[in-house]
Amino acid sequence: MRTILPAVYLLLVVITCACSKKEKPAPPEKYRPQFHFTPPQHWTNDPNGLVFYDGEYHLFYQHNPFGNTWGHMSWGHAVSRDLIQWEHLPIAIREYPDPATGDSTMIFSGTVVVDTNNSSGLCTGPNCLVAIYTSHVHKNGTGLRQHQSLAFSNDRGRTWQLYDKNPILDIQRKDFRDPKVFWHAATSRWIMLAVVPDLFKVQFYASANLREWNLLSEFGSAGDTARIWECPDLFSLPVTNEPGTSKWVLSLSGSHPQGPTYVGMQYFIGDFDGTTFTTTQTQTRYVDHGKDFYAGIVFNNVADKSIMLGWVNNWAYANDIPTGSWRGAMSLPRMLSLAQTPEGARLKQEFWPIPDSLKMPIDWEEIFSGSFGLEATLEDGGTLELFKTETQTTQIQYENVQLSLDRLKSQPLHFHPLFPSRETVDIAGRPAAITLQVVVDQSIIEILTADGLYAITNQVFPETNGRIAINAKTRIAKSWQWRQ
Repeated sequence: MRTILPAVYLLLVVITCACSKKEKPAPPEKYRPQFHFTPPQHWTNDPNGLVFYDGEYHLFYQHNPFGNTWGHMSWGHAVSRDLIQWEHLPIAIREYPDPATGDSTMIFSGTVVVDTNNSSGLCTGPNCLVAIYTSHVHKNGTGLRQHQSLAFSNDRGRTWQLYDKNPILDIQRKDFRDPKVFWHAATSRWIMLAVVPDLFKVQFYASANLREWNLLSEFGSAGDTARIWECPDLFSLPVTNEPGTSKWVLSLSGSHPQGPTYVGMQYFIGDFDGTTFTTTQTQTRYVDHGKDFYAGIVFNNVADKSIMLGWVNNWAYANDIPTGSWRGAMSLPRMLSLAQTPEGARLKQEFWPIPDSLKMPIDWEEIFSGSFGLEATLEDGGTLELFKTETQTTQIQYENVQLSLDRLKSQPLHFHPLFPSRETVDIAGRPAAITLQVVVDQSIIEILTADGLYAITNQVFPETNGRIAINAKTRIAKSWQWRQ
C-alpha cells in the first residue's frame, strides 16, 4: 500500500491539473465564417423555408449531402434562437428515386409555413409546419420537369413526411420553380409565387388548403431581364419616414447592375390586392451591389419585422471557391424597411444585431483577425484597406460619389478568372462623406451605408490575415472583434 498510494496521488494531481486548465478553442477552419451560417460539411446554396416557429428560427437550405459541389439537392436544416448561433439538425427532405421510372427527384427551393388552423388537414394537432418546394425530376443528371410538391412535419420540423398526392401544382414545364407561400390576411387565403424563369414571369396562385392551387395573375417582362428570374418573394414593408404607410415589395434573383456576367437581386415596389401585383416603378433597383448576394428571401411567421437571408456566393465560381470540405454560406440576416427619398421609395437594410456577449470591443489598429466589425466614415477620396500585407489588400473606397469594393488584389493567386473584380455603386445626393457599417467574417465582407440604402457583399480569400489601413480622409468610430 505504501508504494501504491503515492502513485495514485500523483495520478490524481495530474488529472486535476489537466482538468483545471481552460481549454483554448480550436482555431477556425481556414475561411470558415464565425457568425455567418455555413453547413458542417459539403455544399449549400439558396436558403429555403425560412420560418419562425415555437421560439426557433428555422433555416432550410439547398444541400448536397455527398460532396462540396452542386448536386443531389436536398434540404439541409438548422435552427437558432438569435439568428447567429445555429444548431445543425439532420437533413429534412432528401433527394429520392422513383423505382418505377428510374427517375430521381431533387428537392429544389421552396417555403415553409405554419399551418395555424390546420387548413391542410395534415396536422395531428392544432397546427404544424408545411413545406412547399420544387420537385426537380431528372434522369442521369438531365432535367425533365419541375413541379411543386408538399411535405409536412408534426414534430417542430424534426421529421418530414411527403404528401402522398404530390405534385400539388404542375404546369407541364421543364422550368417552373421556387415557390414562396404566405398567408394573405386581407383575403383569408394562402398565396403562392412561382417563376417561369426563362419567360421572366412570376405567377401568383391562391389556395384555401395548401394542397389545391388556382392561378390568379402574372407579373413579368419588367426591370432587368438580362438573366433568368429565380427565387421570388413578396412582402409588405413600412415606409420609415411616412408613419402609417406601407408598400409591397417583389424581390427576384437573377441580374446584377454590372451586367449579365454577374448574378444579383432586383426588387419592385408596388401594390398587391390579393390577386395582382402592380408597380409604377420605372428604374431598376437592386438589393445588393456586390458580386456575392443571391436568392434572398424573408422569414415567414415573424409578426413585427421582415428579415432577409441570402446566399453569399456566385454561380460563376461557386463550385470552385477554396473553402475545403464545405462550400457556401449565408449572409448576416438583414432587417428590411422602405425609405422615401428624392428618387422615390427605396429598400432600406439594417444588419441583424450580433449579441454583445459574442463581441469584444477592440481598437481597430489591434485587429488582426478575420472576424470583426467596424463603423467608418469616408470623405471623398477616403479608403479603408482590409487584410493588408505586402502582397494582398482588399480596398473599400469612396471617390467621386461612388462607393467601391475592390478585390482585384485580395489574394496573390486567383482560383477563377471571373473572381477578381471591383464592384461599385453611385451614391445619390452627392454627399461629402458617407458612413459605413462593415462586417468582415473570415471570407465574407458585407457593407451597408448608414442610411441602409446601399449594400455591397463580396467574398474574399486572402492567403493570410492582415492589418487594417486607412488614409487621412477616413475615420473609424467603432470597432469590435468576434469573441472566440
